[in-house]
Parts: sequence; structure tokens; C-alpha cells
Amino acid sequence: MMSPIAIVVLAVSMSADAFAAAIGRGAQHRPSVPQALRQGLVFGIIEALTPLIGFAIGIVAAGLVEAIDHWIAFGLLSIVGGKMLYEGLTRDPSEDAEEEAPSRRGLFTLIATAVGTSIDAGAVGIGLAFLGANIWIIAAAIGVTTFGLATLGLLIGKFAGTKLGRAAEIIGGAALVLLGAKILLEHLGAIGSIGF
Repeated sequence: MMSPIAIVVLAVSMSADAFAAAIGRGAQHRPSVPQALRQGLVFGIIEALTPLIGFAIGIVAAGLVEAIDHWIAFGLLSIVGGKMLYEGLTRDPSEDAEEEAPSRRGLFTLIATAVGTSIDAGAVGIGLAFLGANIWIIAAAIGVTTFGLATLGLLIGKFAGTKLGRAAEIIGGAALVLLGAKILLEHLGAIGSIGF
């Protein structure tokens, strides 16, 4: 069972990609508050749905891999976190501007961006199935956090540019790697439960 602190860390980490993308969109499109709220809601809903889908896939496979479930959770969280770290550290700021070209303002592009930033949450959902976590609480926490951070990212993007979004992605990636390591070490008995 995941502690409230672990759920918060996971929710914020899963929201980092959406926050980074929202800052880029905000820097380019300068949305009004109602537009930012609507776009943030799209990010939040999609980000909440993907771990549910991943969890369902994980439940189907859980019985087959019960003996190594903690390794799978560790691997998925580490891969997702490592990818976020790599992208946050190596992405060229000029690429952010290209990705958010003014011609890409439609609903389809918004949904595609939201899905693209939430794929990682699906992989995490698979890992959570192996842990028997309460996916409803976790998915709701991820969705609400993503809504809030994406909306905030859209509104501050025009002032902060993309640097803040990259920092959030790096911090979120590191948090996921640490969370995966904690899960693995607890299951191996190397550490006791440390409360997060």
C-alpha cells in the first residue's frame, strides 16, 4: 500500500511532463484564464485515464509475474524517470518553440499533446497493478495534480519560458527513480518501510 506522501510524489512526478508542455504552450499562445482552465482539464482527464488503462493491463498480467512484481515496478518507474531526466537535461530550448508552433492550436493537437505526456502514466499504472495499489485514489490524485499544474504552466508560460518546465521534468524524473528504488529495496528487505 502506498502512503499519502508516496501518492503525492507520484502525482507530482507524473504531472511534470504536462507542466513542461503547458509552459511551452503558454509561452507561445498566451491563453486567457478560461482557456488555460479548459486546456488544463484536458491534460488532467487524460493523465487520470492512462494509469487506469495501464493498471487494467497490469492486473491481467499480475498473476503471471507475481514473484518479480517489485522488479517490474522498479524497472518501469526507473525507465520512465530516467527518460524524463534525460529529456529534461538534453532537450534544446529551440525544440520547445518548434513543438509549440502557433499553427498548432486545435483540439486535436491539445489532445495529442496530453496523450503524449501521459503515456508514462500508463506504464506506471502497470507497475502499480503489481503492487496492489489503490488505483482510484492514485489516478484521481494524478488527474487533479495534472489539471492544476498544467493550468498553472499555461498561465505562467508566457513569463517563464521553457526553463521552469525543464526543471520540473528533471525533478519529477529523479523522484520516480527514487520511488522505484524504494519499492525494490523494501520488497528485497534491504530497508523497512520509510513512510513514503
